[in-house]
Amino acid sequence: MAFTLPPLPYDESALAPYISAQTLSFHYGKHHKGYVDTLNKLVAGSEAENTPLEELIKSVHGQPDKAAIFNNAAQIWNHTFYWNSLKPGGGGEPTGTIAELIKDAFGSYDEFKKQFITAGTTQFGSGYAWLVKDKNSGKLSVIKTPNAETPLTDPTKVPVLTFDVWEHAYYLDYQNLRPKYEEAVVDHLLNWEFAEKNLASA
Repeated sequence: MAFTLPPLPYDESALAPYISAQTLSFHYGKHHKGYVDTLNKLVAGSEAENTPLEELIKSVHGQPDKAAIFNNAAQIWNHTFYWNSLKPGGGGEPTGTIAELIKDAFGSYDEFKKQFITAGTTQFGSGYAWLVKDKNSGKLSVIKTPNAETPLTDPTKVPVLTFDVWEHAYYLDYQNLRPKYEEAVVDHLLNWEFAEKNLASA
């Protein structure tokens, strides 16, 4: 059973002007699809071919000889999570449970926003900034991960939201101005309904 490219939850032009249709076309249609195609080649004919994606990611994490499988599998999952972390007309200060948890963890929405953007800006090279929930304390925190790493492999963390800071996520629209892209995502595109669903399923 081959791994498949999950459909985008919106049209390629839906996030404009903050993320252009051109960026989405390349990012989704070339990069995300490329990870799917590569993973299928890597696992063809093996037991991994029939392993659910999340299970595969966790099972090969930290194994040097399985690094290529991990990188491509995790990038499929990370990208799908990223697309769902965004929505047209999103962003800004949330309401409901997520708003209460943000206030409890960070003191204010503005402090959360500052820490979230700082995590993305200070991630050297490629990677992601994440809002996560600790399974033990129930508190939210902001973390960053390099390259294809994902909080999915940490049994104490629940991924809530993310944004991608690989250059192909923003360079066509913002060139080297990564913080400007990050601010646009937080102010205009974050999908708080998706965050609430992730909290509810934790």
